[in-house]
Amino acid sequence: MKRLLKVLVALFVVGAALYFFLNRSDSSEGEAPVLAGAEPDAALLVRGEYLAKMADCVACHTVPGKGEPFAGGLPFVLPFGTIYSSNITADPATGIGNWSDDQFVRALHDGVRADGSRLYPAFPYTSYTALSRKDVLAIKAYLFSLPKVSQPNREPDLGFPFNQRWAMGFWNAAFFKSSRFEADPSKPAAWNQGKYLATALAHCAECHTPRNFAFAMKQGDNLAGESIQGWRAYNITSDAKNGIGAWSDADIASYLTTGHADGRGSASGPMGEAVEHSLQYLKPEDTAALVSYLRTVPARSGKDPIEVDAKPPWAVAASAAAPAANTAEGHEQGLRLFAAACASCHQWNGQGQQTSFATLLGTRGVNDPSGANVTQMILQGVNMHARDREIYMPAFGSAYTDTEVAALANYVIAQFGNKQATVTPEFVAKQRMR
Repeated sequence: MKRLLKVLVALFVVGAALYFFLNRSDSSEGEAPVLAGAEPDAALLVRGEYLAKMADCVACHTVPGKGEPFAGGLPFVLPFGTIYSSNITADPATGIGNWSDDQFVRALHDGVRADGSRLYPAFPYTSYTALSRKDVLAIKAYLFSLPKVSQPNREPDLGFPFNQRWAMGFWNAAFFKSSRFEADPSKPAAWNQGKYLATALAHCAECHTPRNFAFAMKQGDNLAGESIQGWRAYNITSDAKNGIGAWSDADIASYLTTGHADGRGSASGPMGEAVEHSLQYLKPEDTAALVSYLRTVPARSGKDPIEVDAKPPWAVAASAAAPAANTAEGHEQGLRLFAAACASCHQWNGQGQQTSFATLLGTRGVNDPSGANVTQMILQGVNMHARDREIYMPAFGSAYTDTEVAALANYVIAQFGNKQATVTPEFVAKQRMR
C-alpha cells in the first residue's frame, strides 16, 4: 500500500511538472490583435466558411435531422461515458457570442473554454492546435455571421473521475502540446498544404489513428485505423495491402470528394458525414494536395488488418440475377434475408445496379470479419447527399431482430468478402446503442 501511495505521489509530481512546462500557451504568435467588434469583410467570411467546412464543424455541432446548425447537443458515446457537443452559434447566453478573439483561439489551440475550464479531447483541439491564428479567426467570423440559436448546452454524463475537467490539465501535460503548423522546406508547397489540411483542419487522425489507454492518439501508428462510435475508420496509410497504398490518385480523390471509388468502396457513417459536410467542397488543388500528402504517410498494417479479396468465389460464380449453386453454405437465413431485401440493388454478384455506390466487391467493409461497418450499414442505412447526388439505402434496424442482422451481416461477408465473419446477436445489440 505504501509503495502504491509513493507511485501515485510521484505521478502527481511528474504530471504537475509536465503540466506547467508543456501547457504554456502562446496563441498570439506575435500577430496584431483583431478587434472583436470589427466588421468582417466579405472575403474573410468566404474564407471562414470554407475553413469551417474543411474542419467539418457542422457535423459534430448539429443533431442530424432535428437540430439547428451549430447549436450542439450531438452525443458522443465514449468508453468512459457520454458527452455532448456544445452550442457554437453567436448566441451570447447559450453559445459563444460573448467570447473574445483570444478566448476562441485559446479553445482551438489549447482546449480551454472562455470560463477557463478544460475541454475534453473529443473536441479535436489536439489537431486544431496546429491551425494558424488567422484561420481560426476566419472561422470565428463566419460562425458569428450566422443566425444565433438559443439552446442550452447539455452536461456530460460521466462518472468520477472523468467528470473532473480540471484533471484534463494533467492529461494535456502527458499527451498534448500546443503548437502551430510548421511547413517542411524540403517538401513542395502542395505537400505542405496537404499536410495542413489532413493534420490540422480536416483532423483525419482523430478518427483514423489508434488510441491508447488514456484515449490519446498513438502517434507511432498515425492513420493506421481505429474504431469509433461503432464504426471502423479504416487504415489510410500508404500500406499497399492494408491501407490505401494500392489506390490510384484518382481513387483517393474520388472517394474523398464523392464518397465512392470504383472497386474500393463507398463512404458511410462518420466518413459519409465527412464527405457530405466537408470533403466534397474541397477545391481541386486542395484535393490534389491532400492526396499528395496521404501518399507519403508511413505504411502501417494497423490493428486487425483487413485483406481485400477482390474475387470472392461465391460472388464470382453468381450472376447478377441469381446466386451460384450451394452458395454460402451454412448461411441459409442470411441468404434468405439478402434475397428479400438486398439483392435487387446490390445483385448476387455484388456489382450493384442503378448506382455504383451499391457495389460490394472490393470494399473493406465486406472483407472485415468483425462486421462492424456492415452491421451499422444494415442497422442505419445510408442517406447522403454528395455532388448533386442522393445516395440512399434504407435502414433495417427496426425491421430485423439482432439475430437476423447478425445472420445477414455474416452472409454478406462470406458471399462478397470470402471471410468467416464473427457477428453475433450480442454484438448487434451493442452496435444499436452506438
